[in-house]
Amino acid sequence: MSDEKQPSTGAPRPTGKRQLSGAATTSTDSYTDKRVVRVEDKKEDSFGGSVGSFPGEVVSEMKKVVWPTGKEMLQYVLVTFAFLIVLTALVWGVDTLTGLGVEAILAP
Repeated sequence: MSDEKQPSTGAPRPTGKRQLSGAATTSTDSYTDKRVVRVEDKKEDSFGGSVGSFPGEVVSEMKKVVWPTGKEMLQYVLVTFAFLIVLTALVWGVDTLTGLGVEAILAP
């Protein structure tokens, strides 16, 4: 049914995600009560830090790193070498074909 054929109630028809009754179910107070305060929000708003705190921050960040096992590292190395071999062969092939093409064009 189009908007023209609908009975007019005087109020515009709500669209999108608005409430049909026009009343919101959440209040501003309940929203602010549920708001999650991140740890970063509690820190001072300062840029950088002291030079002395840098090594401690580095150590704390390095503890968060998930280091690969020996088996995973071997797998990563083998995949990298295989990729390099394939890529090298591809570049060599393109270079060889291009060289042969240029020689064929320029040779008398």
